[in-house]
Amino acid sequence: MISPELLRRYPFFGFMEDNELKAVAMIAEERNIEKGAVILKADDPANVLYFLEEGSASNYFIVEDQHNNHKELFIDSINPGEIFGFSALLEPYKYTATVRAEKDSLVIKIDGSALRALCQFDPHLSCGLLEATAKVIMQRLHDTRVLLAAATVKA
Repeated sequence: MISPELLRRYPFFGFMEDNELKAVAMIAEERNIEKGAVILKADDPANVLYFLEEGSASNYFIVEDQHNNHKELFIDSINPGEIFGFSALLEPYKYTATVRAEKDSLVIKIDGSALRALCQFDPHLSCGLLEATAKVIMQRLHDTRVLLAAATVKA
């Protein structure tokens, strides 16, 4: 459990009412992550929604060739104040990227199944989380398009 006031500091949680902040804080905890640690792995069950408080992390897309060699392709950076692991909110509840800590970091871990259960009984929380998450996804899609366009121009 963490303090609801910790969540209140961040705009992502700004739509939440006091009772929702308390409920989410009850299913959340802070964790220190060491530099180089894999925080979540592509194709694993998405059991946790993460929020980066301090440090830095990176998203990687994993590609395997016909010889089962795998290569990590950098997608983007995750900075303090950003969520990741939002597949914990969206079916089929599997992570689509691998995330590694680039520095010693501090994260808020929110239990995915408990959060989905809260959403079943609180339509305001459910809609607010999906809207806030959609904004994050749209920004990341935009950033990816910019990177793709830049790579295409260079080629």
